[in-house]
Amino acid sequence: MKIKLQPIQNFFQGASILLGLVLVALLSAVTTMHFAIHGREVRVPVLKDMTVAEARSQTAGLGLDLEVDNRYYSADVAAGHILSQSPIPGSVVRREWRVRVSESLGPQKVEVPSVLGNEERMASLNLRRVGLESGATAQLPYSGAAPGTVLAQDPPPKAQGIERPSVNLLIAASDDTVADGFVMPDLTGLPVLTAQGILSRVGIKYNIPNFVDVPGQPIPSVPPVSAISTSASAPAPVAPANLPKPPVQPGVVVSQQPPVGYRIEVGSSVTLNVAK
Repeated sequence: MKIKLQPIQNFFQGASILLGLVLVALLSAVTTMHFAIHGREVRVPVLKDMTVAEARSQTAGLGLDLEVDNRYYSADVAAGHILSQSPIPGSVVRREWRVRVSESLGPQKVEVPSVLGNEERMASLNLRRVGLESGATAQLPYSGAAPGTVLAQDPPPKAQGIERPSVNLLIAASDDTVADGFVMPDLTGLPVLTAQGILSRVGIKYNIPNFVDVPGQPIPSVPPVSAISTSASAPAPVAPANLPKPPVQPGVVVSQQPPVGYRIEVGSSVTLNVAK
């Protein structure tokens, strides 16, 4: 008795053809998706040192959006040119991605005016007159000045080498106002316990001090008494102006972070570097 195999063979041939068609369709879909996705991707160009207009033209040609995020003074990059960018050059991003850049204002040419004692609005006007603007403001309850009076500023008056064309202000507030920030005082040269006490009194937190090695400085030798003239006609000896400073005493604050004059947000902490 013979078994007919022809229908079974036809079935497997048909299934193989169908499977092949499915695989071709899947491969075509994957290929189409790959080109659809990667066809919308571009590589971020190098924008540094271009003018803002040049950078805007180049990014627009690639389908990217350019946004000037910050402006800084720079002695190395000409005014109106790009200082930095994000994402970095070579990054692969989607079209319509936003590229943020910082623009150079060129070297600092304006002198930072003193707005200490000004009312806040008047201080802002005085800053704008010289091409600067008000930066971050912090309020400090203080009964020694009228509310709204500028108590401190950062950068200080006549500061040179500033980065941004803005001045942060510390504003006097009434005694019942909760402080929303502080201006960092100068704690260098103080014993660490004294510095911590000053911070605690105004509600500023501090981290565990960093104890650092400070190179000792030689104490200048004192000439013998016999070498000093006591004649009435002889001029009194004058100490040289460039004598080395005495060694830093252990336990004294040698540096701090943030630096003097910087704004401290409520809840942030100060780090003190202390001589061993």
